[in-house]
Amino acid sequence: MIIQWLDLVRAVSLVMVIEGILPFLSPPRAREMFSRIATLDDRGLRTIGFLSMLGGLLALQLVYWFA
Repeated sequence: MIIQWLDLVRAVSLVMVIEGILPFLSPPRAREMFSRIATLDDRGLRTIGFLSMLGGLLALQLVYWFA
């Protein structure tokens, strides 16, 4: 049971590292991207979120198959 919590903490930590790469490397581009995202309507934002979740699930499945 503890192992599962550790895996969750590791996964969330990795997401934080990956999401921090763009603002660290290019703050102006990150600011522009965030401002564009802020102007999206709910449908557009949901679409981006859904596609992001599908991409993550696909990546997890590929790791499962080939690991």
